[in-house]
Amino acid sequence: MNQHIPERRRYPRIKKELPLKIMGQGYDFVTQTKDLSCIGAYCYVDKYIPPMTKLSVMMLLPSESEEKNAALKVQCKGVVVRTNPNPPTGFNIAIFFNDISQRNKDKISQYVNHFLTS
Repeated sequence: MNQHIPERRRYPRIKKELPLKIMGQGYDFVTQTKDLSCIGAYCYVDKYIPPMTKLSVMMLLPSESEEKNAALKVQCKGVVVRTNPNPPTGFNIAIFFNDISQRNKDKISQYVNHFLTS
């Protein structure tokens, strides 16, 4: 039985690969999101980052602007809430955005909702 299960999360997420830069406490990675919501992201890194590590996060959201290569820059602070091994070379981490402006949260939410309604 292939039944669609409705999203139970308060903030929906989408599976999208978007450029992501994470820095802090000796870590500096350029990677891509695997999924995204307005309160967090899931991504791959090639070095172990322990849970509760505080990070600065910068991502680029594609814009609907007519301008070629236009992107919306989103910056915030986050904390690693889960680290899962991804053999053989790295780890998947879940980042909770614990310090994000309402404006940036709205940018992400608008981007996510665009894909949920189409």
